[in-house]
Amino acid sequence: MQKRKLGNTGLEVSALGLGCMGMSWSYGAAKDKQEMIQLIRSAVELGITFFDTAEVYGPFTNEELVGEALEPFKGKVAIATKFGWAAANENEANARWNALNSRPEHIKKVVEGSLKRLKVEVIDLYYQHRVDPNVPIEDVAGAVKNLIQQGKVKYWGLSEAGAQTIRKAHAVQPVTALQSEYSLWTREPEKEIIPTLEELGIGFVPFSPLGKGFLTGKIDETTKLDSDDFRNTVPRFSPENRKANQALVDLLNKVAQEKNATPAQIALAWLLAQKSWIVPIPGTTKLERLEENLGAIDVALTNDDLKEIEEAASHITVQGNRYSDFHESLTGR
Repeated sequence: MQKRKLGNTGLEVSALGLGCMGMSWSYGAAKDKQEMIQLIRSAVELGITFFDTAEVYGPFTNEELVGEALEPFKGKVAIATKFGWAAANENEANARWNALNSRPEHIKKVVEGSLKRLKVEVIDLYYQHRVDPNVPIEDVAGAVKNLIQQGKVKYWGLSEAGAQTIRKAHAVQPVTALQSEYSLWTREPEKEIIPTLEELGIGFVPFSPLGKGFLTGKIDETTKLDSDDFRNTVPRFSPENRKANQALVDLLNKVAQEKNATPAQIALAWLLAQKSWIVPIPGTTKLERLEENLGAIDVALTNDDLKEIEEAASHITVQGNRYSDFHESLTGR
């Protein structure tokens, strides 16, 4: 497995990570726990050393799943998790996960729960899940700096933050990675975020690198999503927008046929080709999809291939916002 360094702070991980959210939350009903434990352990056997979770996933159950699955591999893998939502512990029966809380005293409290659920003494990478406009980012960075000094966190990162926030945070405590959505159908980070990360020496961890499944070619305008699948709330996944956005999948299919690959592999290979410090974290609940995704590492896109994709993509306008209005409001701060 190829390795990549996330920024200049020393964190080295597999070139592709594994996003674990969908095993417990968001894409319909939670999957069988033992099956997901085996999938995560299979990922380790296949060379993946970077796993992504968050306290809000479940809530809490995804961290527990990841912690149990990776307990035999302590010291051999890196686990990333996230803080920043309002609920503080498992005892809050009516926990509110639609409000932010990055107050330093809250961070100090919730890190203990994540450490316990993950069955670790130190969190490898600790992200602020979304920027909290009520708390200066310098205070957040200072709180995490204290956790690093205490040996509870190794590295820290931001998710969906804007360029100015990244700069302010980095000045207090060097940021190792930014996690935000980035793929051939979500290219906003190219305007300001990627140049900022390159300048500051910060790694980039794209989530939803397969467009929440759309870029695999397995979803079209007729696909029925489960009633509790959050994509039902995403404008980009309306039937009419799926139909309009099929042009992007057609492009991936064309290149995939030329390369004897799959559309998913081309989408991931394209991301890997953008910068050497980009580490996508596609999620899956199926071993065959995991193996397919890892095959992207062996897909070599030449400069001519990349130019061809860029030229064709420049004529395609992706339709629909990538989030509901509420979740859209939490990005780019």
